[in-house]
Amino acid sequence: MGKVSKRAASILYMKEHETLFSCPICQKEMHVSDDGHVLCRNHHSFDIAKQGYVNFMIKPFTSMYSKSLFESRQEVMNSGLYEPVQKVIAKYVGNQSETILDTGCGEGSHLNKIINELEQQVIAVGIDISKEGIQSAAKFYEQKIWCVGDLANSPFKEQSFDCILNILSPANYGEFSRLLKDKGKLIKVVPQSDYLKEIRRQAFANSEKEYYTNEQTVERFKEHFANVQQERITYTMPLEEQLVPKLLEMTPLGWHLEKDISLNEITIDLEILVGEITK
Repeated sequence: MGKVSKRAASILYMKEHETLFSCPICQKEMHVSDDGHVLCRNHHSFDIAKQGYVNFMIKPFTSMYSKSLFESRQEVMNSGLYEPVQKVIAKYVGNQSETILDTGCGEGSHLNKIINELEQQVIAVGIDISKEGIQSAAKFYEQKIWCVGDLANSPFKEQSFDCILNILSPANYGEFSRLLKDKGKLIKVVPQSDYLKEIRRQAFANSEKEYYTNEQTVERFKEHFANVQQERITYTMPLEEQLVPKLLEMTPLGWHLEKDISLNEITIDLEILVGEITK
């Protein structure tokens, strides 16, 4: 027998976990057909693409993030720059989580690396509004569910996830609360004051944007979740020369700069917020 195609493998995997899905148009439960349609009883149907992802967008969206940006992000992630952060996130995910959703997952690198740190098998799902990001995720990371979609019209059933990741991405607390199981946890990662300070210093010298505070974000998080834990992770790593333009492309901060600036090290300064939902 020949190798199963990426689409066929994704159909089987999504079929196995179809109870996670809810129609983004009418909120009815969904079924995955043998020929790769994800459809509800009202005949709203979404196709699993040949690359192995499903597009649940119900209105057109033009992403400001290009395929090239996600390729750059992939290279930076593979360099190990965020590995200490990913290990700490995995620690907070813990051994009790069976279903994990990464919201704003981009090209899927964070989710993949965090899952690889866990001791147990999990059902891992990534959603992003950018089709280019999800296409890249589906290309590189199998045995996961990748969805193009908008959290404002979420394609998932309520109380489907033990853990939601929200890494350097906008939050939708109402939707997070709906999607988390009782005692489920949200892990949100936000920048701290020295995050990418070497780029910030050159992009916004002598302006208020040179310095960053996340106080409002942290307060808002605490309003929505109980038993909040906070952990700050700060380190500076050497940066290989060929990664500099890649890093500048993947972060909006870098869009303000010439691509040939000199950077020989970079500071990662992030805060991990972990909160529990109680229904």
